[in-house]
Amino acid sequence: MTKTRLPEIISRNESDLLNEWVRLQNEVLAGRGDRISDHQLRANSQNFLRILSAALSQGAGSDITAREWTSMRDLLTEFSRQRVSQGFSPSETAIFVFSFKQPLFVRIGKEYANDKQAFEGEVWTATELLDKLGLYTVEAFQKTREDVILRQQQEMLELSTPVVELWTGVLALPLIGTLDSERTQIVMQNLLQGIVDKTADLAIIDITGVPTVDTLVAQHLLKTVAAARLMGADCIISGIRPQIAQTIIHLGVDLAGVLTKATLADAFRLALKKKNLTIGA
Repeated sequence: MTKTRLPEIISRNESDLLNEWVRLQNEVLAGRGDRISDHQLRANSQNFLRILSAALSQGAGSDITAREWTSMRDLLTEFSRQRVSQGFSPSETAIFVFSFKQPLFVRIGKEYANDKQAFEGEVWTATELLDKLGLYTVEAFQKTREDVILRQQQEMLELSTPVVELWTGVLALPLIGTLDSERTQIVMQNLLQGIVDKTADLAIIDITGVPTVDTLVAQHLLKTVAAARLMGADCIISGIRPQIAQTIIHLGVDLAGVLTKATLADAFRLALKKKNLTIGA
């Protein structure tokens, strides 16, 4: 970055810059007052100006990955996290930085009213820097939102694989939807944790709600059964419909060592029988 007087311009016009910048943001975010208060918006803007001025005063260049911009990156990352939680869009978030150009350029124009070349150079310096900070804000927003989505997906996967205690020592794990490697890992973890928590010695894995079973799904089920056995629990796989049975045979998957039943009710009766229990009418 070439020699710049931006720190001086910002410092001398800070109050006017802040007021006009906040006004512009409020105009863009009209109708969003329920999501962010004027106090918070002003505080974010003040912090941005303070950190921007400090970094430029230290001779920070336009490379925002440099050490001098650490505080600014932290501010924009936290700001983006707030905007994600408040339900703002990427463009509404980016406006925070980009809307600062207008009031700043007006002050630069007044500063270099009689020097067109210096004005153009200073505007280019400010544009290059603010564009990079704006893009960083968008990237931080996207990353935060992706992290939120991944966390929500993980929570949904965990909720979609509940372990239910049908009887003392008898667990059921009803599966609904497609099984992939990630979800099967959660299935195995939940089942093994349930076996430990409930000191269970029998577990029913019901696949009535699994639309298709291919070689990969079958192998995942076998691994889950094997892991449960290592924990001292036998498994019964229920819900094997005629179409799935034919598919398993066609694929050549060996379920010879696994107890299977057509329905969850049949599997539960078998589990009670193995525990020498009966249910009276």
